[in-house]
Amino acid sequence: MVAMDLHFVKLGGSLITDKTRPLTPRPLILQRLAREIAAAQAEHPQRRWIISHGSGSYGHVVGKQYRTREGVYDAQGWWGFVHTGYIAAQLHRLVLAALLQAGIPAISFAPSALATCRDGEIDSFHLQPVRKALQAGLTPVLFGDVAFDEQRGGTIISTEQVLAAIAPFLYPAHITLVGKVDGVYPADPVQHPHLRPLPHLRLDELPTLMPALGASHGVDVTGGMESKIAIMARLLQHMPALQIHILSGEIAGQLQQHLTDPERPLGTTITS
Repeated sequence: MVAMDLHFVKLGGSLITDKTRPLTPRPLILQRLAREIAAAQAEHPQRRWIISHGSGSYGHVVGKQYRTREGVYDAQGWWGFVHTGYIAAQLHRLVLAALLQAGIPAISFAPSALATCRDGEIDSFHLQPVRKALQAGLTPVLFGDVAFDEQRGGTIISTEQVLAAIAPFLYPAHITLVGKVDGVYPADPVQHPHLRPLPHLRLDELPTLMPALGASHGVDVTGGMESKIAIMARLLQHMPALQIHILSGEIAGQLQQHLTDPERPLGTTITS
């Protein structure tokens, strides 16, 4: 496949839902983010985009109840597997609706139908439909989902795992993780509210900062921010030209500014 100008965007579950309250979306935030993405697309009509999102107070809550991430071994576990997938898809439909309403030609791709895993890690992903969508000028939309697993029976894969699985075959120039926190801080910003995010980080600086990333505020069965950054760091080792961006979607207009000009210093940019 010929390399294209491609940007991955992930809308964090803590941003588009209230992770402290089960099954609680934040529709006004979601609609604004969709409009900001649409505005950036209008400014860069030749650029291709893959939009993705977390599960927030939807899939994580049900997944924790059934411990689906750890594996599926009996009838009750398989009920939890399908229930987790169903709930994650409910949020996905809300995201898809917001993107379509904003004028984005969004098309859904459920990882449960495309990915297979081995011991919680993706070992294959049927990428051809996603490639065809990009070539047609459509915007694929992916999300954290359940998946079949050769060892565990079933499991849950995070959105970051999905993006890391497909990035080496699609060669995005940028991956942007949009959450509530405006980047990576040198210490926990909740305990140290005067701190500002670090504008730039190199891969070799991350290990000393991992403890400061802290746990997720709310239920997160896929490991919280530390796990997400670790997945992106491993990806950077294999794709040294890639840039990872972490910024807040709570600040109106910031996502649009970033997507219009990814080199603008907003949030934190992590490079190899």
